[in-house]
Amino acid sequence: MLKRLLLATALGAAAMGAASAQTPVKVGVLNDRSGVYADISGEGSVIAARMAVEDFKAADKGLKVEIVSADHQNKPDVGASIARQWYDRDGVDAIFDVPTSSVALAINQVTREKNKAFVNSGAGTADLTGAQCSPNTVHWTYDTVALGNGTGGAMVKRGGSTWFFLTADYAFGQALQRDTSEVVTRNGGKIVGAVKTPFPTADFSSFLLQAQASGAKVIGLANAGGDTINAIKQAAEFGITEGGQAIAGLLIFSSDIHALTPKTAQGLVLTEPFYWDLNDATRGFSERFAKQAGGKKPTAVQAGVYASMLHYLRAVEALKSAKDGGQVVAKMKELPTDDPLFGKGTVRADGRKIHDMYLFEVKKPSESKGEWDLYRTLATIPGSDAFRPLNQGGCPLVGKS
Repeated sequence: MLKRLLLATALGAAAMGAASAQTPVKVGVLNDRSGVYADISGEGSVIAARMAVEDFKAADKGLKVEIVSADHQNKPDVGASIARQWYDRDGVDAIFDVPTSSVALAINQVTREKNKAFVNSGAGTADLTGAQCSPNTVHWTYDTVALGNGTGGAMVKRGGSTWFFLTADYAFGQALQRDTSEVVTRNGGKIVGAVKTPFPTADFSSFLLQAQASGAKVIGLANAGGDTINAIKQAAEFGITEGGQAIAGLLIFSSDIHALTPKTAQGLVLTEPFYWDLNDATRGFSERFAKQAGGKKPTAVQAGVYASMLHYLRAVEALKSAKDGGQVVAKMKELPTDDPLFGKGTVRADGRKIHDMYLFEVKKPSESKGEWDLYRTLATIPGSDAFRPLNQGGCPLVGKS
């Protein structure tokens, strides 16, 4: 009896020791779960984060990972409040996703104050790796510079020499108009006008009529999600493209095209860093994702959450701690990136993740072979060409060269 008691005690102590040896990691997925960006990110980003933890085999590598989520309602004050509560009271080590640039910029600041980690996939503003860059932030999936270089440059080369912008009236829309305008003018084009639209809005009729009256060859939509869908639908109803003007959706995701259908969106040129049907690896991941997401294929934002979570966990594993966010982000910059969705890449000193972008065209209905068969690839844009050069963003973390 004594031997059995001693053995049981020893086994119990060993089990407790193994459990205590695991590194705790608590991650918050913060995004729009009820508004215009819910399809882009929302619950799909939480699914992607959980898939990354599973595929990383975190428990086998000594990491005990917990994922929580919340809805920031596209409001900076709400997002900042949730972030402070997560960091101060709930023990969250890192925040992921965060679409809506104004919210992302607020989280960027709070995260730096608390020395946690912020890995953004959903927001577009290139200011996250520019003047407002932080040693605690990584910007993973895309930004306004890459979108401008992709779609803006392509449209000018196709003859779209004059532009009129419909711009969502918040940080993302303004940054996207700014960065695309720079590309257009650098390539010999001209900006003939712009109008700010409320965010969000359901009625674009008056704004589209202004754009139509401008005579611009290209109407640039510096918005996203439900706003982009509404604007494109209403442009089709007004017959704007029939009059010879082109619509440039500067930030469009596959979920938007799926909602619009190729019948409405056919011929639209757009830039994305990910598409579910790029290769065997993206198709395999997307099939697994769809089984958990009601048949929906992942967006680029959701793919970015998955890939960036894998890289974050590698950094935490190497450090054996998630507590010092600055150290974790520094390790993410030190380690080369490699994942099945974005391939091999790097995280630069300014926090910008570098990978290829793709120029796509929406297929005609006659070309589409299924519900999610939406794009054909026009060009691959190397990451070095897509994103802003390291020394041109004004990031204080980067030495002048």
